[in-house]
Amino acid sequence: MENPLAGVIFDKINKCYGEVEVIKKLDLEIRDEEFMVLVGPSGCGKSTALRMIAGLEEITAGEIRIGDRRVNDLPPKDRDIAMVFQSYALYPHMTVRANMDFGLRIQKMAQEEIDRRVGDAAKILGIEPYLDRKPRQLSGGQRQRVAVGRAIVRQPSVFLFDEPLSNLDAKLRVQMRAEITGLQRRLKTTTVYVTHDQVEAMTMGHRIALLNDGDLQQVGTPLELYKTPSNLFVARFIGTPPMNFYRGHISSDITRVSGDGMDLEMTEKVRNNAAGMNGREVLVGIRPEHLRDTPREGSGPTMNVSMKVELVETLGHEILVHGHLGESAMCAKVDPQNKPEIDDMVDLLLELDHLHLFDAVTELRLSQGD
Repeated sequence: MENPLAGVIFDKINKCYGEVEVIKKLDLEIRDEEFMVLVGPSGCGKSTALRMIAGLEEITAGEIRIGDRRVNDLPPKDRDIAMVFQSYALYPHMTVRANMDFGLRIQKMAQEEIDRRVGDAAKILGIEPYLDRKPRQLSGGQRQRVAVGRAIVRQPSVFLFDEPLSNLDAKLRVQMRAEITGLQRRLKTTTVYVTHDQVEAMTMGHRIALLNDGDLQQVGTPLELYKTPSNLFVARFIGTPPMNFYRGHISSDITRVSGDGMDLEMTEKVRNNAAGMNGREVLVGIRPEHLRDTPREGSGPTMNVSMKVELVETLGHEILVHGHLGESAMCAKVDPQNKPEIDDMVDLLLELDHLHLFDAVTELRLSQGD
């Protein structure tokens, strides 16, 4: 499939419903052939942003470009996009084949080309045996493949996915995640994918754009958002289980950070990013994998701490242990061979090079961590 350069650019985009501003001066460049995931909590504006690309929502201010074309005033049919919805939106009275070729027939495309495109898409998606069935005769996963196939046959410059896996069970969601990402790699079509599920975002996207309350919080690769969250919201949203936090003060000589019953040494790696924060209040983040019961190669300096077990979550390959260090709730990862019981005391190693520091007032990141 050959398309001209088809990146998508949001240039200072605003969207208002009356006095309510749901997108706030969004600047975002989605590169040609990139798989970009728009993620965030319900109501953050991600689906609205997607629908503005499609032309299903009017733009209050700013400019959207697809490739080198300004599309603000173009109707959806002229934007060279194809959209896959959460609800599948299949015609129940039509066969799978008719659902997939409907848009092409409306365009009065030659039947030979229609048949070729439908056949190719059905083969890619493994739905060739179902072309003569009606949607009611298909499983949820098969219906979703038909919806994706209907988009593929259009051969658009941009694919738009609006939470397409929300109606599927957990196992099928994992399978469809792999199929959609594999499909995008194969077709090399610019793709914008909306989800509220940060696991989907982390596993599918080349890059992630995280929104909250209409504001773009951070854009980067999944690992960039995970390892170096730009602010407290990103740190709390990205990661399963989520990052642990406690409130503390940086010592006057920038060697320790203490509070909530915790007193941790700041290594050189962390101190370098806290210059000028002497005596200031911060929020300290510790990911559960950096609070462990066994040594880890390359972990750097550690501190021994003990925690009373309040909850145990057994996941097979690892065990999550919940309790308190000082006054702060903490989650640690322990070896499945060392499963503790509730009310046990567990000895843990806190990896000091991996502290994340956030200004308590601005909530912006101080330390780089990793």
